[in-house]
Amino acid sequence: MQIIKIHHPHTFKGDEFPPLAIALGYFDGVHTGHRQVIQTAIEAGKEKGLQTAVMTFDPHPSVILNKEVKHVRQLTPMNEKVALIEQMGIDYLFIVHFTKEFASLSPEAFVKEYLISLNVKHIVAGFDYTYGHRGKGTMEDLPMYTHGQIAQTIVSKQELDSEKISSTRIRKELISGNVEETARLLGRPFNVKGQVVDGEKRGRLLGFPTANVEVDPDYYLPGVGVYCVRMLVKGAWHNGICNVGYKPTFHSEKEEIPTVEVHLLDFEDHIYGEEVTVKWCTRIRDEKKFDGLDALIAQLERDKRFAAEYFENF
Repeated sequence: MQIIKIHHPHTFKGDEFPPLAIALGYFDGVHTGHRQVIQTAIEAGKEKGLQTAVMTFDPHPSVILNKEVKHVRQLTPMNEKVALIEQMGIDYLFIVHFTKEFASLSPEAFVKEYLISLNVKHIVAGFDYTYGHRGKGTMEDLPMYTHGQIAQTIVSKQELDSEKISSTRIRKELISGNVEETARLLGRPFNVKGQVVDGEKRGRLLGFPTANVEVDPDYYLPGVGVYCVRMLVKGAWHNGICNVGYKPTFHSEKEEIPTVEVHLLDFEDHIYGEEVTVKWCTRIRDEKKFDGLDALIAQLERDKRFAAEYFENF
């Protein structure tokens, strides 16, 4: 897959690219609804003999258009989004640098400069996709702006349990700790990437050594609680339990960002400094404050037994 980064105004010309079938969207999460849009573009390309493409945007538009927003967490930061799109077999990925100047384009100018000029012959997007200044352009309006030069497919609302599959819905489920529902909507378990860093080393003293994972700050995290997880470290997946939270038994004040600590089952290696991936499987319980270390250790033993039984049937 070729990755083309575009800054407005760009100087690309249509003859620099083969005829394209393109899927349009921000695609945070690359969830099952997004995948339907992208797969429809792939099928259109096969039917018409076109190369396939996806166009997405970076940074998130709200960072540019909303003065109150300085940083936006995502289900899939750009590197992961790129990898997921590439796995689908797309030929070109256009990443448009989102700026105020780009956002000010009229719908007609967007179509001319970012679709017609890139040799797009078939456009695919969701029924609610908008483009151009203040999102005034809709898929229904598209033929007016393409002057019949580009075919289009509008993908209807994708639903699960009679409710639209959306990044907003997935974020809500994730923040609520519903990681299994999150996985259903994504079409895969939710995961984050990070690095194992020095922590308080209290877990080892309790008999439950943990990997303190410094997660890429671009990721959303599941809601505070204790979970069954799998962690990819040194090329192998291991089962474990993970606490996302603030360790109230030891700290009276909350940090700005919760910590992510993973205790791996049947694992003894030292992994400080390792890059890891944590995959969330199911929620065990809420995080809670214990009266003493004995009560905490007893609960951790129960959590460990729960996880062992869960992974036996995984």
